[in-house]
Amino acid sequence: MSVLRDKTIVLGVSGGIAAYKAAEIVRLLVTAGAKVRVMMTRNAMEFITPLTLQTLSQNPVATDTFSLTQESEIGHIRLADSADAILIAPATADLIAKAAVGIADDLVTTVLLATRVKVTFAPAMNVKMYEHPTVVENIAKLRAHGVSIVEPGVGELACGYEGAGRLADPAIIVAEMERLLSARDFAAERILVTAGPTQEAIDPVRFVSNRSSGKMGFAIARAAWRRGAEVRVVAGPTALALPNGVERIDAVSAAEMLEATARNFPWCTAIVMAAAVADFRPARPARAKIKKDARGMTLEMEPIVDEMPRLAARKGTRLLVGFAAETGNLAANARDKLRRKHLDLIVANDVTQPGAGFGVDTNIVTLIGADGRTQSHPQLSKDAVADLILDRVAAIRVQKSKPARLRVVR
Repeated sequence: MSVLRDKTIVLGVSGGIAAYKAAEIVRLLVTAGAKVRVMMTRNAMEFITPLTLQTLSQNPVATDTFSLTQESEIGHIRLADSADAILIAPATADLIAKAAVGIADDLVTTVLLATRVKVTFAPAMNVKMYEHPTVVENIAKLRAHGVSIVEPGVGELACGYEGAGRLADPAIIVAEMERLLSARDFAAERILVTAGPTQEAIDPVRFVSNRSSGKMGFAIARAAWRRGAEVRVVAGPTALALPNGVERIDAVSAAEMLEATARNFPWCTAIVMAAAVADFRPARPARAKIKKDARGMTLEMEPIVDEMPRLAARKGTRLLVGFAAETGNLAANARDKLRRKHLDLIVANDVTQPGAGFGVDTNIVTLIGADGRTQSHPQLSKDAVADLILDRVAAIRVQKSKPARLRVVR
């Protein structure tokens, strides 16, 4: 379930060309389950109509502090009080300046003064304006007042210039709102996640791989970042978009993935190994393309050395989470892997079950801890499963931090 479900987000739209993107922001917020109330400056209505945003949000749009109708139906104080969070997107240089010094000369700036909830600004303007010392100073003032800033993108601007100033992608803005409203219970953690498949070369044009898409690993990375962690993903070949705020380290073969994992192991406080790393590889990959002939082709495969026992031997206070994708004897195989790899938690799933295999957006998992505690879950989205896994990691961390009890024998 999205952290935005049933939350009231008040979206303030100010007068810049990027105001048209407010429609997509509203759509994404509503899709995530949020209740969206929109307020607009007078200049914003030059770029996008209130009717558009009213239709998408399914709520009336507030535009005028002095409208008797709007004040009776919405009211700027009631609008401020109803919010779980306020988002200003796009935030122009003018609105940023007013908010920084406490000017309240329209509906949007008045609501900003009247609220006590978390506020996020997503600036959008010409690069020279964005880099102007006054704008830089005003953004710094907002940060000092506890306002979150979604940094603008870099690229071609509507004015024809190149540089910073583009409104951040709506999906990034919504992800930042999810993080803003999430419990920051992983703020002290540095999470290393492995995700996706590996590819083992047969020759320069062919390889042996598996069906992993990386969706589960990326969902875990996304959830860990949302809950406050620093996150790195060692990713096999996958076309998935990198979750916002996450650092990606690319790997192709099992050897590359294992090397990258070992290299980043000292950095992390916990590692979640969701990747489907190959167990075997061609013993003698060809340097040139193997030509087709009537005799066919026989591949000799060799095992790939498992690095996890060596890493586990120096894990210290790090928590280790593994995955067991099985086709039978799920619990027994998972417990054996938990023991052999010295894991704190293993996530087991039967990939033959519909909705639990590779490449889908759902999973059916059983979580088994080193303490023997077992939890089986029905089919859920991979985002929901990611939070369940992190909940168990948090619980294990709390349990391990408790002082050991001394038993007195009389």
